[in-house]
Amino acid sequence: MEFEKIKQEIKQILSPKRYNHSLGVAKRAEELAFKYSQNIEKARLVGIAHDIAKEMPKEQAYEYAKLHKIELDEIEKNEPSLLHSKIGAHICKEKYHFDQDMVDAILYHTTGNIKMNTFSKIIFLADKTEQGRPIDLEETNKIINKDLDEGMLLLLRTAMQYTLNKKRLIHPDSIHLMNQLIIQKGK
Repeated sequence: MEFEKIKQEIKQILSPKRYNHSLGVAKRAEELAFKYSQNIEKARLVGIAHDIAKEMPKEQAYEYAKLHKIELDEIEKNEPSLLHSKIGAHICKEKYHFDQDMVDAILYHTTGNIKMNTFSKIIFLADKTEQGRPIDLEETNKIINKDLDEGMLLLLRTAMQYTLNKKRLIHPDSIHLMNQLIIQKGK
């Protein structure tokens, strides 16, 4: 898989704002992959491609899911913004032949999941902490650079609070992951 080729294809698919976000995620994923001894090239590829389906119109997303037999749970059926993770994972597996770790990272980058490994956590965190995000990156990055799971807890709380403020549904995967991380930290 060639980064430049995928990057150009993503540039054609996404709006300039979303494309710039993806570039930022690729850069941040590369930094975190280096820090946590993960595959840097794979992190860059997932970073640039993670939102490949983000701007797919709602009707098209539902049709894509139906056509490719992508199962949607009750929350995803009611929160179309969550569909892009499953669809993006499918597209990247089929089109770019991403391996299972890469596919899982895209699949989990929005809600999180108790099955996340270090690589998936890096992509989740890179998505939430690229330079364009409106959060205190300096303090957040200090936490992430010290403890990946503490960073996950912080950003899961932040994402859940944002979602609650918008009066939108929280996916159970986020809640289960947060509970698992809290239990692990308590040990």
